[in-house]
Order: sequence, then C-alpha cells, then structure tokens
Amino acid sequence: MSEYSIQQFIEQTKQDESENDYFELETPRILEVNLMDQVWAKAGSMISYNGEIKFEREGILEHGVGRLFKKAMTGEGSALMKASGRGRLYLADQGKKITVFDLDGESITVNGNDLLAFEPSVEWDIKLMKKVAGMVSGGLFNVTLNGSGRVAVTSHYEPLTLLVKPGESVITDPHATVAWSGHLEPEFRTDISFKTLLGRGSGESIQMEFKGEGFVIVQPFEEGHVSSE
Repeated sequence: MSEYSIQQFIEQTKQDESENDYFELETPRILEVNLMDQVWAKAGSMISYNGEIKFEREGILEHGVGRLFKKAMTGEGSALMKASGRGRLYLADQGKKITVFDLDGESITVNGNDLLAFEPSVEWDIKLMKKVAGMVSGGLFNVTLNGSGRVAVTSHYEPLTLLVKPGESVITDPHATVAWSGHLEPEFRTDISFKTLLGRGSGESIQMEFKGEGFVIVQPFEEGHVSSE
C-alpha cells in the first residue's frame, strides 16, 4: 500500500473543480453529475452531494400505469430516484466500474442491475424477460434507453464488447451480460449438456443468443452468483 502525507493524499484524490460536464467520471467508479435541473439515478446510489438537491423515489404514476405494472413485476431492483436542483452529485454502485455513453438518436438496452443514471432527455422503458423469470433466481429485467443524452452503466471490472454479425450469433451467460444494441432481441435457450459439463449452479444452463448486427457488452463476473472458490 502506498504511503502519503495527508496533504499528498488530498491532492491525489480530491475532486476536480475544473470539470463541468453534465456527467464526469471523477474516478473509474464514482460518477459526478453537475446537476442543473434533474437526473434519474438508481435508488440508493448517492454517496455525496453539495448544493441544493432534493431526492425523490420514482412516483407511483410518474411514468404511467404500464410501467408501474412492469416495475411491480420486476421488483425493487428497478427502483429509480429523481434528483432535482443545482449542485454536484456523486453516484456509485458497490464499487462497480462506470462507463458513460452519449446517445445521439441511438438505442441501448441495459440489464436493470447495471443502470446507474441517465439524463431526463433520454426516453426509457422496462422490458421483462418473461421466458426466464422463473428460471433465474430473482428473474431478469432490462431497461431500453433511446434518444439523445448521457447514460451511465456499471460493470464488475472491465467490460468487453462483442460484435454481433449476420450469420455469427453471440451467446452469453445472462448473469454476465451488461448491455446490448437496443434493436437486438435476445433469444433464450437451455443447454443441459453445457450445464453438466461445467457442473455449476442451476442458472448456468440458460444462455442468451444474439443474432443480427450490433454489439453485446459482457463483464467478467456473474451477477447473482456467489462463487465458492
């Protein structure tokens, strides 16, 4: 472990006052939001703030009855909070690495557990993975985001992007899948021999298959699995 005087440590780790972009990566695992109006963020992700900021849980009818129904189906994992006001807001999620995307009329689908924050200009909708709700512990849900604005996504360790090409499908473990092109519709399949070969937990035999053209982002970690190693 490195040794610092307190002053050296402060200089090494202090916030950068010169940054004023809407979303700034203060460190690879802490997002700074230079709030001028409002932002949507994962409930419980605030670690610090200054200025005049008010926090509210997502209102019951904030986004209509349809999304409320889907939210109830997917549980608290999809809970969002709205931060309103002016100031600096710092967000993090269990020390996960943060990636910021700047959408320009594009669409991205994010695993609900891996969505950290997005600008209010970005349109979003929750999508249920009905086929695997009973097969994967806790079920799975995604949030599709499109339009223009910043989106912050988290991953355990460094993410890897896999390209999906026509005739070359990409197959992933649902627990390790962070995000993918918004227009791609993954198919779910089970492979008993795959499960038997690995001799691992019950969720291991479920796979996501992506076909067409686009990208899939995976992480070197299986969300929801506890390793005994």
